[in-house]
Amino acid sequence: MAQNKNNVKHNKLDSFFNSLQEDDIPGSVLIYGEPYLVKQAFKTTSSFLVGNNNMQFALETLEGGSVSMGDVIEQVSTFSFLVSKKIVAVKNAPLFQTQQGSQYINFSQSDLDHLIDFIQKGIPLNHFLILTTTRIDKRKKIYKALADKGLIIDCSVPAGARKTDMDEQRTVLQSVAGQILSKSEKTIDNQAFHALVDLTGFNLDLLSQNLEKLIAFSGKNQAISIADVKAVVKRDKKDPIFNLTNAFMAKDIKNALFYLNSLFNEGFHPLQILKSFENQIRKLILVKCFTQQFYQKNKNTDLKKVNFNSFKQVVLPKIIAHDEQTKTAIEGQDEYLSRESTKKKKGKANDLFLAPNPQNAYPVFQVFQKSENFSLNELNQSLIFLSDLDYRLKSSSFDAKTAIENFIINTCSKGGFVYAEENQNRRHHF
Repeated sequence: MAQNKNNVKHNKLDSFFNSLQEDDIPGSVLIYGEPYLVKQAFKTTSSFLVGNNNMQFALETLEGGSVSMGDVIEQVSTFSFLVSKKIVAVKNAPLFQTQQGSQYINFSQSDLDHLIDFIQKGIPLNHFLILTTTRIDKRKKIYKALADKGLIIDCSVPAGARKTDMDEQRTVLQSVAGQILSKSEKTIDNQAFHALVDLTGFNLDLLSQNLEKLIAFSGKNQAISIADVKAVVKRDKKDPIFNLTNAFMAKDIKNALFYLNSLFNEGFHPLQILKSFENQIRKLILVKCFTQQFYQKNKNTDLKKVNFNSFKQVVLPKIIAHDEQTKTAIEGQDEYLSRESTKKKKGKANDLFLAPNPQNAYPVFQVFQKSENFSLNELNQSLIFLSDLDYRLKSSSFDAKTAIENFIINTCSKGGFVYAEENQNRRHHF
């Protein structure tokens, strides 16, 4: 197959398979992108390769990060006694990114070279290898090998807030909704659809679940109305700001923008949102300062790969000791300044502690892992930007929502956030 034929978008998959010749059926398939679309593309592809009737006997599913490359290749090479065709699916295959947690098995370069050699020599006839992942790197040899010998199915959807990105997101939402509704011979009017999207954001799994509820609720009515949406689709609670900051820390642009829009729709003041970002980034800066010292003494430890039990045993005691030193220093400073007991001020230092409640260690573990998504320089740049934005909000009128959206996109995108050097005339340099 020519390489330009080996890459197909998820919405062109049916027509692609209909036009495929017998000799061109691929032995290897890589599906990447939006998880919901990946699942749908996987169903379509596996059904095309072996048929629905034989699926329960022909499909062998493996979980990436818990299976070795040797096991993957062995499974693909082993013939089945029950059916003539066989699919081995490796879900969330760590081909381009490192899996988190020391309990995971990561594919080394040697593993990937072994897989490339296996694919290039040719997968056994009527055997198929399907790999799924969220992100890809087209520069990698494994991608080029899969594109050359197999099929690449692109299920990606742009996560930005530009008009072209938002238009494509809306097109995907409409397409998914249309597919679900057509099975039940239902329709949804524009007003109801816009209300549904406003409640779910770009979350295809949630959209699908809510549509199934609406289909059942609408009963014999062919059209789903705005009244149906208001009656059935309700948030369990208003989106708190911590959902926004959690998405931000995970560098999840789509959900961060969704929660930001939701908070503005619910009447939150920009300064409330800004203060939450400032508090979170100050916390992350404290964590990064600690981890820099930690790595100097523990050079073989990677906090992004440490599991929770190891974190509690190895890292948490050092955090508690650090907090005790911080507490002693603050109490000494207060004693020196006030010349009196600081018992009444005991709670004031909590925002400087890395683990205010050591008995509840899991939130601390999550913050430390997510802090690895940022460099200390990125966090410092972000804090300077937020300081300037705070000043502008209090002294002038402008589109605060767009400014915060740009902040999220710039900070969470690849390449990091560069601000101070490019804005030397702003207030923070005065």
